[in-house]
Amino acid sequence: MVFIFDLDDTLFREIDYLKSAYKYIARKIRPHNSEALYQAMIDKYHSGENVFNWIISEFGKELPELDMQTLLAWYREHEPEIRLEEDVRDFLDKLKQKKIPLGLITDGRSITQRNKLKALGILDLFDDIIISEEFGTAKPHRANYRYFMDKYGKRDYYFFADNTSKDFFVPHELGWNIFCLKNPGLNIHPQDFTKFPASGNIIGGFKDIELQ
Repeated sequence: MVFIFDLDDTLFREIDYLKSAYKYIARKIRPHNSEALYQAMIDKYHSGENVFNWIISEFGKELPELDMQTLLAWYREHEPEIRLEEDVRDFLDKLKQKKIPLGLITDGRSITQRNKLKALGILDLFDDIIISEEFGTAKPHRANYRYFMDKYGKRDYYFFADNTSKDFFVPHELGWNIFCLKNPGLNIHPQDFTKFPASGNIIGGFKDIELQ
């Protein structure tokens, strides 16, 4: 068996990363009064506004060095304050105890995704980490999934992710066992289960999985 995971909105809530980044940015702009700015950013986000454009319009004259490139760098490169939920930690620990190979397939920048893994305390937990910027292709490219079959050969593959638009087509075609973590209303990306293979599994969390 080989167990392979997506990262964002699968092993942790991506909205928690966004909140961490907003807090970091608010502290950079308003070191002594960051909470009010942070809350305004969250409100703008939930109302569908472009938060970074708003920041530049509000603070650009006061801080001329503040531009989109700077804000994006702060967002992507900060060391996040995020944590792993207990059921996720327990599930991963049980797999490691059984000496089952663990893999990760995630899209994004190397520094961003590795900072997330470090903050969650699971960077060294995986035997193989496929990050799109490092690997050269992003999901749903077949190479991101074939890597594991080329390495581990004929085994049972179990894949856990959340994005119904891109995560599951290839592993389904490859004959993997696929599991979609249902959005509890907090995910960054919406789910459309008309695009999810009928033979796949929809779960509420890792507590739903019974390991033999």
